[in-house]
Amino acid sequence: MDGTVGMPPFRLGRPSGLAPSLESVAVSWLFVALLACAVAVLVGAEWPRISARIGVDARRRRERARRKANFRLLPPRTESEEFAASVERDLRSLPTIEEHENRP
Repeated sequence: MDGTVGMPPFRLGRPSGLAPSLESVAVSWLFVALLACAVAVLVGAEWPRISARIGVDARRRRERARRKANFRLLPPRTESEEFAASVERDLRSLPTIEEHENRP
């Protein structure tokens, strides 16, 4: 049969004080299927939170945060300084005509 002629079947001994209801029993296929369904429902319910942490959008957010960490703030300027700088930029961008005086 199983090669153990004359030997009693191997059983794990029950520690004293444990009730017989705490013994390990064979797990049925129904229990395994229900457990798998419960895990699937849990993952489905938590998927938005999981994908927010490990998905493509999370990677983009981390990269953007990394880029923003390298930004530096410019010193604040007053409104009159900002206006003067704007006027200077505008004047530099205007086309100029060079007049040559050719008087005899």
